[in-house]
Amino acid sequence: MRRETPELARHLTSRHLQLLAIGGTIGTGLFLGAGQSIHVAGPSLIFAYLLAGLMCFFLLRALGELLLADGGDRSFLDLLQHHLGPKAAFVAGWTYWFCWVAVAMAQVTAIGVYIRFWWPSLPQWLPGLVALVVLLLVNLASVGTFGELEFWFAMIKVVAIVALIGVGVVLIAGHVKTAGGTASLTNLTAHGGFFPRGLRGFLLSFQMVTFSFTSIEQVGLTAAETHNPRRTLPKVINWLPINVLTLYVGALVVLMSLFPWSEVDQTGSPFVQVFHSLGIPGAAGLINFVVLTAAASACMACLYSAGRLLFELSVKQPRLQALTKLSRRQVPVRALMVSSLVIALAVGLNAVLPASVFTLVSSAATVSFLFVWLMIIIAHLRYRRHAAAQIFAAPLFPAGDWYVIGFLAFVFVLMFLNRDTATATLAAGVGLFALTGLAWVQSRR
Repeated sequence: MRRETPELARHLTSRHLQLLAIGGTIGTGLFLGAGQSIHVAGPSLIFAYLLAGLMCFFLLRALGELLLADGGDRSFLDLLQHHLGPKAAFVAGWTYWFCWVAVAMAQVTAIGVYIRFWWPSLPQWLPGLVALVVLLLVNLASVGTFGELEFWFAMIKVVAIVALIGVGVVLIAGHVKTAGGTASLTNLTAHGGFFPRGLRGFLLSFQMVTFSFTSIEQVGLTAAETHNPRRTLPKVINWLPINVLTLYVGALVVLMSLFPWSEVDQTGSPFVQVFHSLGIPGAAGLINFVVLTAAASACMACLYSAGRLLFELSVKQPRLQALTKLSRRQVPVRALMVSSLVIALAVGLNAVLPASVFTLVSSAATVSFLFVWLMIIIAHLRYRRHAAAQIFAAPLFPAGDWYVIGFLAFVFVLMFLNRDTATATLAAGVGLFALTGLAWVQSRR
């Protein structure tokens, strides 16, 4: 029998879930991290996104089959415990909580960078602190209120990216003059070819590319608060990776066609830089507002996920039962507040390491997500070993699962090619080792 636990409210509808998933995915990885990736890889970055997008499709379909085989009534952490055992679920669960904390730290950092576009003398840590407090208050409201606000936040950035692509296509078709030359698709190959940085540059881009897709599996976490998951989850899982990839690739193609990739600034948002170079009054400020909204939206989704995860993990730990307290609106108040306090460490990091904090926290998040995604695929392989394909079966099994495993191993190795990402990878590895040891100790009691 399933253990009785406090019940979260099922107030998320299909449109909430779709925009919550895309809102958590589209954030600083594209709007801020793209500057670094373009500088490292040039136009070959587009090919890296295509490979990563294919991995996400197979990952989500495997997760979807696991969720719906169980009726869609539990989150995937429950499924990991069922298929891999309590030790693996313990390690994966706490790693996944850290994933969301680290991604939220990256969003908080990005908010500070974006605000300084208008107020350059403002300390980078201050806007992030203010934003974190405001977003915590939003999360402490009812789930329905949170879902509605996140829906509109995410809608703003989706509409903005579509509009950006549309405007870019018009400018490219008209061969408009820019500060960097002429808007044209030939810019993709005119400055050193499609692989201007060679194979090494292409490989180094995969850390930030993979980080751009982190949280795409969030639909598995929100299943516990989704109305009619059997009907809602398949729509979202099929829709999400294709649409996110289309927006990513479309935006990057337009960006590097409007402006030579070699002149893109890697310290700020390349989208703001490009539209500033076009000389359109107010365009750069408008784009900066959009990317700021995107970071706030992603941070709000991260805080939501971190709070729900800490609640779910605490339910399984007798010593942490105090964190399972729900408000009258069935919101995990204490879990949200504790998660926010940990995320607030980014404020201190931005005060002492403003130039490198984004790379460090995004790298730590990336390697942690690699581990969680691997656990999902292993659980799916084990499930299919003992059961025939059920409703919403993953396509191209087992080839799709093995592609995901190969991609994850490939990116993990690449993380050691750069000093900053290697440092974060080693730190995350030490954390995973410590969690594994703690899981073993827990199992001995």
